[in-house]
Parts: sequence; structure tokens; C-alpha cells
Amino acid sequence: MDALLPADLEALLELFAALAVSAGIGLLVGIERERKPRAKAGLRTFALIAVFGTLTALLAQETQSGWLLALGIVAVAAPLIAAYHADPDTRADDSGTTTTIAALVVYCLGAAIQFGYREPAVAVGVLMTALLHFKVELEGVAQRLTPTDMRSMLQFAAVSAVVLPMAPNAPYGPYGVLNPFQIWMMVVLVSGVSLAAYVAWRLSATLGERVRGGGLLATGVLGGLVSSTATTLVFARNAKAGTHDRAAALVVILLANAAMLARVLLICAIVAPSAVPAVAIVLAPPLALAIATAAVHWRGARGSAAAAGSEYRNPTNLLAAVGFGLLYAAVLLVSAWLSDTVGARGVYGLAFVSGLTDVDAITISSLQLFNGGALAAEAAATAIGIAVAANLILKAALVFVAGDATIGARAARAFALPLAALVIAAFAIGALA
Repeated sequence: MDALLPADLEALLELFAALAVSAGIGLLVGIERERKPRAKAGLRTFALIAVFGTLTALLAQETQSGWLLALGIVAVAAPLIAAYHADPDTRADDSGTTTTIAALVVYCLGAAIQFGYREPAVAVGVLMTALLHFKVELEGVAQRLTPTDMRSMLQFAAVSAVVLPMAPNAPYGPYGVLNPFQIWMMVVLVSGVSLAAYVAWRLSATLGERVRGGGLLATGVLGGLVSSTATTLVFARNAKAGTHDRAAALVVILLANAAMLARVLLICAIVAPSAVPAVAIVLAPPLALAIATAAVHWRGARGSAAAAGSEYRNPTNLLAAVGFGLLYAAVLLVSAWLSDTVGARGVYGLAFVSGLTDVDAITISSLQLFNGGALAAEAAATAIGIAVAANLILKAALVFVAGDATIGARAARAFALPLAALVIAAFAIGALA
């Protein structure tokens, strides 16, 4: 037999690697299914199904016949369906639907690996295993969401899937900065981030029960992603009313405002990835200090803050979306005018005023001006830093007003280091603009 050529050897090794990855995905899912005593497929079966998917895809490639893949789906599903129907007692607590669908997904993942989609297949395999594992946590999700929440999610679907495609994708107005499609895209982005955090917060009750201090963590981080201002106000009031321990309320407030900093970085990474290094120079130091300060105060916190009451509002209703869109368009237009007539310093002044009430609008406006070449990355980062600093100053004042002198003084001291780091970083990078 002739010796294998290097190309043949490489192809053979690639096939073995594909089979190994497929088997790994099958074993991962199979281990989770093995925990179900009455499941008709476990560790070995899922590993074999994944490998079968890869081999079937290989044969389909070689024979150029897609029917082989379809027959493979039937070959995987039919025995499982028959096994569950043959054992009626099993269906009392396991209908077999989840296991059968999981087997079909694993088969398809094995085929996808052979077609060159190795990384996505591995990612889907891990996510599917997590989805199967957290069955208890996910049960009753619909019951935990109120009718208002469901309506708001449907409204978000309308905002993103109906209104966005209809928006004209062309520049209008002075400086050509008013692009309806881009403006509404930013509305969808901000609403989507807030909605994801809001839903996660609504479903996070079990975290407070399972993890010591989990309620504080969930409420602080997720509440901050939904609305750091609302979270700050709620827990300042709670500290004053005595419904939450002052130390616990302070931890939530600190975590919420740290989450706000992380949210701004996330928006920057989506809207203008090339500006991330400059913005990170401004926001990373105060973010690290805010987390460290929260960790210091964590030791003295008592109780769980998983339930913040009804002060939160679902952030994706149509009126809120339209209002943010109008605010963003106004800030974008004024920013472009100031950048053209006064320069970056004019944008800095607007950033301070706008940042007192809303950080998102000036953040996205500055990033869009950077994308259009009207602002340097350092100037955009400085504007964002000034807006965030103004917002933190207002938050510190709100704690005094909504809370009392004790929680207000503690919040002011806790905000001091992150705020100082933010101001220093913003002015330092602003000098480079």
C-alpha cells in the first residue's frame, strides 16, 4: 500500500479531529441526559448520535446526496419515539420530547462539524447543555412575567422587526446626521440591552435563595443595567424607610452604577469598536474602583435585596422608545453643530448637561460623530467620561435627597474614588484630542 501523502494525512487527521469534537459534544449532552433515570438516551447514545451525524455528513459530501442527512434524522428520531411509546409509564414524568429534540440537535451539530462549522457547533452544544441542566430554574418563566411585561416584549418586537425595516436609510437635516434608520437602530440597541437586563432581573429571584448575597448582586447589577438612576433612588428611599439595611442599600447603589459604566462600554463596543481602547482608558479605572468599593462594603451588608418593589418599569414600551429616539436625534444634531462651530469643547459642555439625566444619548451621539470623522476617539471618550461624571454627581445628590444624611454621606465617600479616577482619566485623554 502506497504511503500516505501529506495532504492525505492532513485530511485524515482533520476527520479524526472532527469525530473527536463530535463525540465530545455528544458526551457533554449525554452526561446531562444521564441524570434523568427514565430518559431513553444517555451518555453513550448521545456520543454515538453525534459521531453518526459527522459520518453521515461525510458520506453526503462524498456522494453529493443530501437525502442521506434526511434519512439520518429519521434514523435518530424513530427509535427514540418508538421507545417512549413502548413504555407508557415513562411518559408520566418524561414525555421524551426534550430528549428526542436534543438528540436531533446533537445529530445536526455532528453534521455541522463535518461541514466546517466547528466553533459554532461547540458553542451551541454548551448552550444546549446549560439549557437542559437549568430546567428547574427555567420552569414557570412565563408565570413570573406579568401581562405588562409580555406586552412590552411584543412592543420591542414591533420596534425592532416592524418599525426598523421601514425607516429610511438616508441622511437628512443639517450636517446629514439625521439618518432615521441609524437613529432607530440605536433605539433598538438601548431598548434591547435594557429589556434583557429587565427580564433577567424579573427572573433572578432564585439567585437570592441559592447564593449568599445573590439578591444584592442580582438587584445591583441587573437593576443598574435596566436603570441605574431608578435603582439608586429606590434603595436610597429604602435605606431611609428602613426596609433595607443601609449597608445593603449602599452595595446595591454601588453595583448599579458600576453596571452603568459596564453598559456604556458594551454600547461602545457595539456602536464603535475602534473607539473602545480610548473609552476604556476613561471608564476602566473608575469601573475597577467601583467594584472594589462595593466589595469592601459587601462585608457589612445584611439581607437580600432581590425584590426592589414595583418602582422599575419595563424599559421597552413604544412611548419610551419614541422619546429616546427624539432625545438622541436632538443630542446628535446639537453635538454635530457644536463640533462644527465650537469644536470638541462645545461637545464637552453638552455632554455634561445631557449626562445629568441620560448617558446613553450623548454616548451614542459622540460615538456616531467619531464614526463619521467629526470627533477623534480621544474627544469622544472625553465627552463620554464627562457625561458619566455628571451622572454620578447627580446620583450622589439624589441619594442625599431621596435618602438621608447617613446614606448620603456614605454614598458620597464611596463615589469619591471612582469619580476622581473618571475625571482625571477624562481630562488626561482630552488633552490628547
